[in-house]
Amino acid sequence: MRTINELALSKDLISFPSVTPIDAGAISFLAKKLRTLGFKCKILEFKKGKGKPIKNLYAKFGNKQPNLCYAGHTDVVPPGNFKDWTVNPFKPKIKKGYLIGRGANDMKSSIACFVSAVSEYIVNHKKFNGSISFLITGDEEGFATNGTKKVVDYLKKRKEKINFCIVGEPTNPKKLGEMIKIGRRGSLSAELEIFGTQGHIAYPHLSNNPINTLVKICFELKKKKLDKGNKNFQPSNLEFTGIYVNNKAHNVIPASAKTQFNVRYNDLQTATKLKKKINSVIKKISKKNKCKYKINYLESGEAFLTKPGKNIMLAKKIIKKVTKINPVFSTTGGTSDARFIKKIAPCLEFGLVNKTMHKIDECVSLGDLKRLKKIYYNFLVEYFK
Repeated sequence: MRTINELALSKDLISFPSVTPIDAGAISFLAKKLRTLGFKCKILEFKKGKGKPIKNLYAKFGNKQPNLCYAGHTDVVPPGNFKDWTVNPFKPKIKKGYLIGRGANDMKSSIACFVSAVSEYIVNHKKFNGSISFLITGDEEGFATNGTKKVVDYLKKRKEKINFCIVGEPTNPKKLGEMIKIGRRGSLSAELEIFGTQGHIAYPHLSNNPINTLVKICFELKKKKLDKGNKNFQPSNLEFTGIYVNNKAHNVIPASAKTQFNVRYNDLQTATKLKKKINSVIKKISKKNKCKYKINYLESGEAFLTKPGKNIMLAKKIIKKVTKINPVFSTTGGTSDARFIKKIAPCLEFGLVNKTMHKIDECVSLGDLKRLKKIYYNFLVEYFK
């Protein structure tokens, strides 16, 4: 059996224009590669309503315990205007020691590094006490409703045991080796609509402008400090991301006004506690201003923390040895699919440098590809000792 080169596989994966939720053949291609290594692959398709089904992959080599899983995603964000790139984002090229293409660090190259590490490990260790699995989704960059979340439910129903999981998200701000993610903040989004009374702007006393009430609510919610954070998490934060009034007339007080916001919160909060606090403010101000309101919430995942145990400390030791950098433990950044996986297995996140992710000319250094592959390989060696 031949080992798989991380650079070649990175190029192959980037070449699929798998802009979420479009798969473009990426999952099937990866499954084919893993089958050549002896993995049993199951492509899982999930859909919601009339939408197109999303492809996911669960692949496994061996049946013994422990089961070490690698989790990642093949979907990418839109590249934007192709003319702004120095290369075609789906025809990756190497320039000045960097591989450029959409998904280069978020996160197709990380997948390639783990596949390469596994291929080498299997060649060098014909028999090992355990199994290796891949949980790959095509629905991470979007709403994530038909991706890892449903694969986890599938694995739970089958009583499939995962003992530890490495999520290959790009975790390092500037240099490979700086940061290991051991948890994530929770995410709660909301859409709020305030209903007033439409009328002529020259006679405001005959109307009830919902914008005034909405502005007061926004001010109060933003002014309210949710907490001070703790040693593992930064303070919880609420940010408004849009205010909308469907009114093109300059002389009409509108009947309603909308806003949307998101709360990124630590483990001092829960979605339930936050909704109570937010609803209390909205209800009080709306009642005082004689307005009605409607609010819809979307919970993307609760805050969680994986306490640094044996495997996380092992990863830290290996990363330091390979990169000469002592990584810090962090819970910063956005959400990731670790929020679903943590329900069935402890996990850490470690991948490439994230400073160009979602940007024009997203790229990864060729040196980092080799180092990340080495880190993943060494972890496999030590984990299964």
